[in-house]
Amino acid sequence: MNTPNLSDIPPICLLPLQVANQIAAGEVIERPASVVKELLENSLDAGADQIEIDIEKGGIGLIRIRDNGCGIREAELPLAVSRHATNKIKELTDLEKLHSLGFRGEALASIASVSHFVIHSHFYNAENGYSLLLNTLSDEVIIEPVAHPIGTTVEVRELFYNTPARRKFLRAEKTEFGHIQEIVKRLALSRFNVSFNLRHQGKTTVSLKKTDDETSRLLRIGSLCGTEFMQTALTVSNENSAMRLSGWISPPSHARGQADQQYFFVNGRIVRDKLVNHAVRQAYSDVLYGGRHPCYVLYLDIDPSEVDVNVHPTKHEVRFVQSGWVHHLLVSSLQQTLEQTRPQATVNIADNIDKPLISAPKVSPTTSPYPSYQPALLMSTPLAVQENQQLYHALSQAIPTTEQPIPPLGYARTQLHGIFIIAENAQGLILVDMHAAHERITYERMKTAWETHRLTAQYLLMPVMVSVSETEADQAETFIETFTRLGFEITRSGRESLLVRQVPQLLIHADIPLLIQQVLGDLIRFGSSAILETHINEIFATMACHNAVRANRQLSLSEMNALLRDMEATERSNQCNHGRPTWIQLSLKELDSLFLRGR
Repeated sequence: MNTPNLSDIPPICLLPLQVANQIAAGEVIERPASVVKELLENSLDAGADQIEIDIEKGGIGLIRIRDNGCGIREAELPLAVSRHATNKIKELTDLEKLHSLGFRGEALASIASVSHFVIHSHFYNAENGYSLLLNTLSDEVIIEPVAHPIGTTVEVRELFYNTPARRKFLRAEKTEFGHIQEIVKRLALSRFNVSFNLRHQGKTTVSLKKTDDETSRLLRIGSLCGTEFMQTALTVSNENSAMRLSGWISPPSHARGQADQQYFFVNGRIVRDKLVNHAVRQAYSDVLYGGRHPCYVLYLDIDPSEVDVNVHPTKHEVRFVQSGWVHHLLVSSLQQTLEQTRPQATVNIADNIDKPLISAPKVSPTTSPYPSYQPALLMSTPLAVQENQQLYHALSQAIPTTEQPIPPLGYARTQLHGIFIIAENAQGLILVDMHAAHERITYERMKTAWETHRLTAQYLLMPVMVSVSETEADQAETFIETFTRLGFEITRSGRESLLVRQVPQLLIHADIPLLIQQVLGDLIRFGSSAILETHINEIFATMACHNAVRANRQLSLSEMNALLRDMEATERSNQCNHGRPTWIQLSLKELDSLFLRGR
């Protein structure tokens, strides 16, 4: 390393304003989509309910955003393009009651410093509109009267023309425009009461009218997230005295190979949060097939004083004051919704658009609201290969008449290769994987039994020492009551060690040190832990798999129908413990198409 020449060290001085703005732009403005995000947020904060977006050359050539918001006063136009100038907050404590999307007062100054920038605005109670032209070469601000409707138009041309180092990292026009579309999509999902129109090279790519009812919202969801998500989405709605969670999630059977349709909004602001990701993974833990990702559009409404939005310049990250409460609300709400993923019926709404699936009536795992041949599926009894004519006659008498409701999975007709059950319902044909279905039923019953007697614990013959950091040991002492409720007896045995004397009976053969470290890590980070339940559920899943009806076992019609009724009454029975589907529906229309009928 070369020693610097002391005579060459320059004096400390203030950066020129233009250079400071360009450096700040590097934090806020990453690409054209960043400009669109900041300008759209300003439009929404101004109360606009109509927004027009025109893009050329992927946003590098032109970004023009026009809104019908309140506009900007003539005297405030120069301030609008100054750093740290905003009408959103006046002092730091205002962040605790923030309801706007913007608050830093940096975006317009940053954008103007790296582009040819013009604002046209007409304040709502002013007689005339005015335009501001900013010459970045001379720092000259020109304001002139202009004919303009109430609202604001911002034009950004030749983005990064004076910062070639940033411009060379931009991608192809198509790629950059794709990022812009994603920004518009996110904001359109957060504000249903605003219309959005996006054009690229003069061609309309997004046109969304503002909505004010559930059906119209679902139609917007379908246009942005796909018809499949709209038709299958499960509605989430839960609240307590401090916060409210609402929105839609995909059933496990409609998860995706990548996490590209996951949208979480906090007080209308799109955020990416590790706590949210952890809670969603925990809720889907035993219903999602490996490597798949659920889709969701979720909205958390919470007192602004309970969330810190001043975490990152891009405002994509937040911190929750009571992170444990938020985590618990997310997990419990999503789990309650996913519990209803059992055989369901589809209904139609206006214009032949399918609503999200409606769950079957909630009943206990041992009862069914529909006529059944047997009250339970008894796999321990000998299974007959064929049934006599008397039994067939009795079964035919048990099939309900047309006046009686037909259950979602209908009634069994036969068994295929000792693996599948073929049943008939009102829509057509049902095909059931009997092992996967019985595995889920057994698994859910084991979990219910465990929840009733979960405090059953066992002392270890030899206490187990767990090595942790001093900070973790300090934190563990604050969670002693939590560990006790989970069935552990833990004491501190040194500055960096814990002593475990008792564990839940089912975990007696688990890796105790690793288990304690994982549970403690979750408690410190999220205020709760699902590690214990995960281990218990893994044991139950293995037991359920071994105890479920095996392939090539012949079931009687009564046993098949008992299995169908149990599926209808069991939570999460649309998937087995590994996330695979337990049944599929083939409608009469689909069956007709297989044989080219009706063509």
